[in-house]
Amino acid sequence: MSTITSQPRKLTDHKYLIFDVYGTLADWETGLYNGLKPLLSRYKASQKWTKEEALNAFGSVELDLQAQYPTMLYSTLLAKAHQVLEQRLKTLSGIETDTTSTQSVGGETSTPEAETSASGASAPLTDSSLDEHTQFGNSIPQWPIFPDSSEALQRLAKHFDLIVLSNVDRESFRYTHALLSEGYPSTHNLADFYDSKLTTYTYPADNARQYWHPQDTPESKSPFSAILTAQDTGCYKPAVGGFLAVLGYIRDEPSLFKFAKEGETLDEVRSKTLSVAQSLPHDHVPASGLGIASVWIDRQSAVTCNKDPDGLQKWSWRFETLAELADAVEKEASA
Repeated sequence: MSTITSQPRKLTDHKYLIFDVYGTLADWETGLYNGLKPLLSRYKASQKWTKEEALNAFGSVELDLQAQYPTMLYSTLLAKAHQVLEQRLKTLSGIETDTTSTQSVGGETSTPEAETSASGASAPLTDSSLDEHTQFGNSIPQWPIFPDSSEALQRLAKHFDLIVLSNVDRESFRYTHALLSEGYPSTHNLADFYDSKLTTYTYPADNARQYWHPQDTPESKSPFSAILTAQDTGCYKPAVGGFLAVLGYIRDEPSLFKFAKEGETLDEVRSKTLSVAQSLPHDHVPASGLGIASVWIDRQSAVTCNKDPDGLQKWSWRFETLAELADAVEKEASA
């Protein structure tokens, strides 16, 4: 089901779609919740938590850490958040905590260099030799994408430049990138799929541009014109730095985008841009503050990030799936 606000502009009047990934294209909630279950079951305080309660508790920790450590790699930040959440659960359960242990995973003693180092990269699949917090931080390769995401992205890429702006690191994103570009393998064997496809969807070591343009990679089926992770922008949404980076990059490097024009001002780029996302607080609120119109992908399975913080509507279009958005765009384009 779609909802459109009263406005004169069409979806196809825009040329650039800034895409959130986790929550919008990939099922962030299921991936996180599955990874948290062993921890939640261990402590009395969280054993009866609902999915929403668990994700809200984790999200509170994660948001604090993202503000405190904007350049920390996301895999390291996930591990740290898992560790801090455990300390909170121990306290709530009346168990004495060891506060010194929370500094061992990218914690208070970390330096900016450590936060952005390659040591925070994700392992391909969970390694039982790693501690539980690091395993959780390395779990992104196991997070599922939504069934409609891959095909809908390919359809939308015929009409827009699709740009990723995601709270993730480069290493972790390559797994999701491969799935979004290729779709799930028919064998459902992710290990073999990653072995054969991952190199194509990995940020190149010799990238000469400010950001990565994956469609330039041989054999790539990526629908994305450019990819900006938190590792690239040095901040996590809802900070606006990533949005500003995208707008400025399109203005300054129009030849790298299919639908950009030489000489466009920042305001002209902004007027042709849509933020496409599930999370109202992480994406729609900052986009609205910058004057960027947005499309809410209101995933019906979501239990978090689906309420406007101030109760005011920030989006211009609403669809329950990405496929519905692609349908609406194609209907406009054929009219």
